[in-house]
Amino acid sequence: MFTAFQDAFSLLAHLDDGVLGILKVSLQVSLSALILGTVIGIPLGALLATEEFKGKKTIIILLNTLMGVPTVIVGVLIYLLLSRTGPLGTWGWLFTAKGMALAQTLLTTPLIAALSRQILEDSWSIHRDSFLTMRLPHLSSLKWLIWDCRFSLTITILAGLARAISEVGAVMIVGGNINHSTRTMTTAIALETSKGDLPLALALGAILLAIVLIANLFTFVMRQIAESRYG
Repeated sequence: MFTAFQDAFSLLAHLDDGVLGILKVSLQVSLSALILGTVIGIPLGALLATEEFKGKKTIIILLNTLMGVPTVIVGVLIYLLLSRTGPLGTWGWLFTAKGMALAQTLLTTPLIAALSRQILEDSWSIHRDSFLTMRLPHLSSLKWLIWDCRFSLTITILAGLARAISEVGAVMIVGGNINHSTRTMTTAIALETSKGDLPLALALGAILLAIVLIANLFTFVMRQIAESRYG
């Protein structure tokens, strides 16, 4: 075991093309999913927080349910959609980074939407009368509301990043864990551990933990800023 840790440290000290390639694919897929999840999730959360319409409660319940859905179920669903006989088979995204990003987007979007809805809804209940008194257009009110909650929303976005980059089930199914193409840190850790290559698995695990730690530290700092500003 001690030798495995020594070899893992050596890999971290001298990152080769294989490790860097895995890291690159992981970041490309997860950051793409995070951007899409944010662009879709925050406006959807804002809509649910400020508007009343038929079916709103159903959407909220669905989002809350999707927050905890097993990732393998999402993977199977995307696999069926992108397979050759599926409705999106002509896209050719199965076993590609694009397909993996799509799967992770379906995992991050409900999380970001549900959390941002709660944050914006609490703020909306406080400021709604002020907006009505100032007769602000609804779009302007939403922009101000999102800006006012930017620190809390940043925490939500970082939670989405953690959800995406630590996911393994869906990307394993949709991406196929192809070397130099669709192998991410989590899928590589699972594969190398099963093969007995513990040094590489440990090295990748350390990188993954470092990324999550940095994201959590940033989240903590943002929370402290928000608390000092808003009490």
